[in-house]
Amino acid sequence: MPPFDLPEGDPFGPHNLPYGVFSPLGSDERTVGVRYGDQVLDAGAAAAALGSPYVSLLAHPTLGPLLAAGRTAWSDVRRALTAWVTVPSHQETVAPFLHPLSAVTLHLPFEVADYVDFYASENHARNVGRIFRPDAPDSLTPNWKHLPIGYHGRSGTIVVSDTDVVRPSGQRKSPSDPAPVFGPSVRLDIEAEVGFVVGTPSRMGEPVALADFREHVFGLCLLNDWSARDIQAWEYVPLGPFLGKSFATSVSAWITPLDALEDARTAPPERTHTLLPYLDDSAEEPGGYDLRISVAINGHVVSEPPFSTMYWTAAQQLAQMTVNGASLRTGDLYGSGTVSGPAERERGSLLELTWNGRDALELPDGKRTFLEDGDVVTLSAWAPGANGTRVGLGEVTGRIVGRD
Repeated sequence: MPPFDLPEGDPFGPHNLPYGVFSPLGSDERTVGVRYGDQVLDAGAAAAALGSPYVSLLAHPTLGPLLAAGRTAWSDVRRALTAWVTVPSHQETVAPFLHPLSAVTLHLPFEVADYVDFYASENHARNVGRIFRPDAPDSLTPNWKHLPIGYHGRSGTIVVSDTDVVRPSGQRKSPSDPAPVFGPSVRLDIEAEVGFVVGTPSRMGEPVALADFREHVFGLCLLNDWSARDIQAWEYVPLGPFLGKSFATSVSAWITPLDALEDARTAPPERTHTLLPYLDDSAEEPGGYDLRISVAINGHVVSEPPFSTMYWTAAQQLAQMTVNGASLRTGDLYGSGTVSGPAERERGSLLELTWNGRDALELPDGKRTFLEDGDVVTLSAWAPGANGTRVGLGEVTGRIVGRD
């Protein structure tokens, strides 16, 4: 098949064009790549060969310069890339810079500045409330419907897909233990999430309004917020997640630009409480995204969480992050929080899928309540595109390994 001809319905066609960073096998040289089908386009080399002015944004070992260039540049570069892979007069020049995916190594595509994670799924929050506060009159905390709850994570342990995840150790204490013990987590979990990548920074002291979301956020990716539930349960009072979360967070090697997801935009669930003005999106364009996520353990799909059910949108989360005057930096990453739908098969964590270990999952290779060493977890997703197409999101895969 000629290099620019893709199978019908390929989710990584010219309507998508996600960005990453790669190096050819056997080489240490990293450069910006754009996925096209099962190939990677060396975007910087193609730009240089075509005499494009965008070589200054693309010929780099990281997406940082492109992220920092702003929304006008993002749209201009995307139009140019689309032409390079679709216009016949460009294809002869561009063809030598296409590499098979199997012949490259993918890297973390941007330098992560800060990392924040949210708690934006009402279904997930209610499930957690029912599990841990079964006698409470409401499974949600009193603040949940008034603001997007979040915490600051550890940017230095964000890792790219296919990086092994070492089982974390820490203190844990069950209700029956007289004192805490130290050792490897025995309740290692996943959280199926979507991450949003900030491009354009903001000034300290100047909040980012809902309407300015697309001026600052470049794109999104799948994210797995690995969680040691036993460590987390003992440590989180009163300041929240710490070592139970900070050991590793996996992200896709591919960042899907927001411009590729125009047809996936959707209204969020109906608001049940009046929101303060800085979070009130009733007069804004639809802020949700219709992303269809699948969670597989050792190749067996265990859940299909729908991102369209998320109560708090990415724009509201960005507004909450900055309303106190906190500034944004290029490369900031924030996670949506666990994505869970209303059905049992749509829960985005093992905590929910097994109801805190009560109901084991039946897998072809045995039962699971939480993850065992050697387990491989893969998140994949797609979104509806124009004219019946699908926009594929890059997978996130991680394998659990024990400590030596």
